[in-house]
Amino acid sequence: MKIGVIMKKRIIFSITAVVLIVSISGYNAAKFFSRSSSESDSEIRESSHLKKFEGSLELPVIGSSAYAAVSINLREDFNVESQSLMTLKPGQGFTIIGESDEWWQIDISGTKGWVASQYCLINLPDVIPSIIYDITNSYSSKMKSSGRAIPNITGQALYETYIYNKRLDQEEYIVPVLYSMAKKINLAQQLALADKNTLIIYDAFRPYDAQMKIVENLGNLIKTDSEVKAGVTQEPWSLGWFIAQGVSNHQQGYAIDMSLGKVLETSESSSGGYSYMYVKEYEEYIMPTEIHELSVAAVRMKTPVSSRNAEAWKNTKPATTMNDKALLLQKYCTESGLTPLASEWWHFNDVSCLGVINNKWDGDFFISSNFSEIPF
Repeated sequence: MKIGVIMKKRIIFSITAVVLIVSISGYNAAKFFSRSSSESDSEIRESSHLKKFEGSLELPVIGSSAYAAVSINLREDFNVESQSLMTLKPGQGFTIIGESDEWWQIDISGTKGWVASQYCLINLPDVIPSIIYDITNSYSSKMKSSGRAIPNITGQALYETYIYNKRLDQEEYIVPVLYSMAKKINLAQQLALADKNTLIIYDAFRPYDAQMKIVENLGNLIKTDSEVKAGVTQEPWSLGWFIAQGVSNHQQGYAIDMSLGKVLETSESSSGGYSYMYVKEYEEYIMPTEIHELSVAAVRMKTPVSSRNAEAWKNTKPATTMNDKALLLQKYCTESGLTPLASEWWHFNDVSCLGVINNKWDGDFFISSNFSEIPF
């Protein structure tokens, strides 16, 4: 609720947020947040054995939660000729206990074996804990269109994804993406941190059921509100650019929605024998619109370009509404191998995953369990 200077306490997150309104006109509002950490600074200092993980992520994948994106075989060894022990269903979760090249050794309810990691989603907070995660669709969706609330969507919880995380020793969101994309998101976060900024992730995997609920209710609103209809059909744009009418890249695990913030205060935290940066206070920058404004107000580029081509975005100019911070977010992401979506300033894809994905990947499942363990 926004009334003048906002005091916003998210009890279910164990996060206290203070939001200061810089301007009350339009979206000219910078937002300040303070988060509580599960570990005190003194506890960290007493742990002299801590070390920073050296790899393509902030923490090792060992002990992380992961999920089958499609039906995959759990094999006895890490090769396709090895005996299949069982078949994992789409969305089925497990703990990663080992890694060899493109294979993960996993533990699923006591059964151990190997799966091909390219067909799996990994939980981002387990491996990039410095990022700010705020999956608003899981508690109060911010989705609007031309500033209008979408009935049965805006302010509603579309799916559950907030649970205790043993690895981080705190309540945290489950934020699954394909493994190869996670590494690129980490690169973008390290570029941001070098500038004393941080990524703020609002959505990653989105269940197909939630996607269709948005499609249905926005479609109904369009039928009765001419302004909303104009906002999603203004040439050269069309409705599908703002909400895919079927299976989207969010269901297939290679899409991320995020904003950018200024880091105000950090502390050192730890998991197992590894230390990592914890962002305690941050300020979200003013962006072109509020997150998840489904209309031409939020477009990134002047004209549509293919969302399946990693280079096409370079051939068009930014929309006049794009500001410096939105362009900086885009710079971090594109330099890390992610591809911007033309119609949404917050949306980035990892189109390199398209060689793995096929039409069977429909994301028709919910992920609400965490299997994370302390890394070893």
